[in-house]
Amino acid sequence: MARQTITINKPNDLWMKHQLEKNEYSSKSELINDLIRRQREQEEERMWLRNELIKGEESGISNKTMAEILQVAKERAKKG
Repeated sequence: MARQTITINKPNDLWMKHQLEKNEYSSKSELINDLIRRQREQEEERMWLRNELIKGEESGISNKTMAEILQVAKERAKKG
């Protein structure tokens, strides 16, 4: 594992200490790694959503009714 030295400002350091006191994390390293992991997941979700929006825009205007679109969406959700 790579070791890093970072500087944390006072409000963030107090927040981190509070998380440790609440036993949310066993160490500051665990907390920071969890925050980074969550950020990476959010970025992946944003990129997926962005790509889906682009595909939707590029597909053009649909002639389907809202009920038909909703039915297709429900069927896709069931398939996973």
